[in-house]
Amino acid sequence: MAINYLTKEGFDKLTAELEDLKTRGRAEAARAIAEAREKGDLSENAEYDAAKEAQGLLELRINDLEKQMATARVLDSSEVDISKVTVLAKVTIMNTKNKAKITYQLVSESEADLKAKKVSVSSPMGQGLLGKVIGETATVRTPNGDMEFQIMDISI
Repeated sequence: MAINYLTKEGFDKLTAELEDLKTRGRAEAARAIAEAREKGDLSENAEYDAAKEAQGLLELRINDLEKQMATARVLDSSEVDISKVTVLAKVTIMNTKNKAKITYQLVSESEADLKAKKVSVSSPMGQGLLGKVIGETATVRTPNGDMEFQIMDISI
């Protein structure tokens, strides 16, 4: 299994979600199944089937979170090497065609949030930027063709 690098905030968020699903989520699923069971014949009870399916999806999510936590490694920003683009680094890039600049932080898949400018290291953008140094040009494969970005700055 691959190591899942997380920030302290990302690790705390996963931990809180897992705890909530195991306690409140499981209790709500059990309550929904019990209520549906009280309504009579289970062979023709769509509410019961829906509650069981919801419980299955809940357990699937819990299992997924537990796997992520098992491979999680919390990175401290003081340990990040900013001589090149790595996980947790903030990288300012410039599109070589239109000269537009933007700053992204490279994070794990579970922490990726494009609105917050956090890009997954496993995404095409993350893969294209990883390992690059300031001044180097990164080629990123997109559905519309390759795009080139110059690395302008790397920080924490």
